[in-house]
Amino acid sequence: MNQLPETMTAVILESYSGVTALHVEQRPLPKPGPHEVLVKVAASSINPSDLSFIEGMYGFRKPTPVVPGFEGAGTVVAGGASSGLMGRYLMGKRVACISQSEGDGVWAEYVATAVNYALPLDDSVSLEQGAMSVVNPLTAVALIEIAQNAGHKTIVNTAAAGALGQMINRLGQSAGIRVINIVRRDTQVELLQQRGADIVLNSSSPDFAQQLHDACHQHRARLAFDAIAGPMTLQLLEAMPIHGKVTVYGGLSLQPSMVSPAHTIFQSKSVDGFWLSKWLAKKNPLQSLLIWRRTQKLITTTLQSEIRARYSLQDAPKAVLAYQEQMTGGKVLIVPA
Repeated sequence: MNQLPETMTAVILESYSGVTALHVEQRPLPKPGPHEVLVKVAASSINPSDLSFIEGMYGFRKPTPVVPGFEGAGTVVAGGASSGLMGRYLMGKRVACISQSEGDGVWAEYVATAVNYALPLDDSVSLEQGAMSVVNPLTAVALIEIAQNAGHKTIVNTAAAGALGQMINRLGQSAGIRVINIVRRDTQVELLQQRGADIVLNSSSPDFAQQLHDACHQHRARLAFDAIAGPMTLQLLEAMPIHGKVTVYGGLSLQPSMVSPAHTIFQSKSVDGFWLSKWLAKKNPLQSLLIWRRTQKLITTTLQSEIRARYSLQDAPKAVLAYQEQMTGGKVLIVPA
């Protein structure tokens, strides 16, 4: 720790009131605690979960002021007490990292995180790709695994033009699963069709409900992954055959999911939720390691993310605004350097 600076630049969230509560300041360098490592951040990404967090709508809140940011990548530069064999192994390694449910996040020059939240990167994966290699890629892997384990040959996915939506489509195709992609603009329909998507529906079309119904019944789609919630959840339930299920994994509409008793009672349809943290928690260490290795091999191909823009830490509030205004067309990164 003696060769490291005493302070760092960090993005601070003062209250759970959105982007207007963000500012940048100098903070003391974090010291890794027991079973933690200190990562010098090279890049961090902005995800819908980050937007939910700064609005106070995520699954948990941290005491403010707090550094936000769930996902990034960098180099391990120090280890805390009792960091163990893994902590020593990680010293000097390039890692993808995720923040803990307590303490500060990764929108800063440095972050202290748990040893098992610092994931070594393959040599083929750049630090910028590493900064986008956990939340979206692992979610895509998890959702396709859920579909495969339940024997589904066709799934429906909303917000399909986003980075995660495109990963789900590509991964589904490679797994032999047809994906009914739902977007909200004609330009997004064209984008996905150009990239090989089989079925793309525009939710803004006047006959969207009928198109979705026909596609679900023609291809016997009984599983939908919903990143939007609100009325979309109800539309998905209405469109699918009996025994259909909607798994809600996001809330982009900022509205509660709508469900009709007619569907759940008389048509045996259901709604459940997906949270990556809980899915990973059910895996043993060996399973987690194998999933991470498999994901790493796909980061530069099937699970690759395009970068739309890079912002400095000083311009992080502008980065969040830019991402809020357009969440498709590539990822927005915060780059400390």
